Amino acid sequence: MPNNHNDGAGAEHAAHHEAHHAAVSSKNMMAIFAYLWILIVIPFLTETRKEPFVKFHLKQGLALIIFDVIGWIVAFAIGWIPVLGWLIVWLWWIVSLVLVIIGIVNVLNGQEKELPIVGKYGKRFDF
Repeated sequence: MPNNHNDGAGAEHAAHHEAHHAAVSSKNMMAIFAYLWILIVIPFLTETRKEPFVKFHLKQGLALIIFDVIGWIVAFAIGWIPVLGWLIVWLWWIVSLVLVIIGIVNVLNGQEKELPIVGKYGKRFDF
């Protein structure tokens, strides 16, 4: 015969687990937005920007955006040079894409790891 007085505790635990999972998923989504260019504004407009995990990834995302803007300037300056300019610009964008993927994977793994190349500059942001 099952013990019925624990059913309430089990349901309560399940509800707590679901609420915790929804909160974690929300934080993860906001942290992922940090790596998706214009979508970075979404976490800045919400209270999740105050969460340490989200804040860390926002700083990493901002460093990545600056890297991308520098890439645009480089592309404008040397992109017109046949072969060499095109190769440099193409490699810049590949590196940027790889950094986006690394950032998102770090979020999904629950890690606060700096991005290679640009991550150390994220620490300089103070908000």
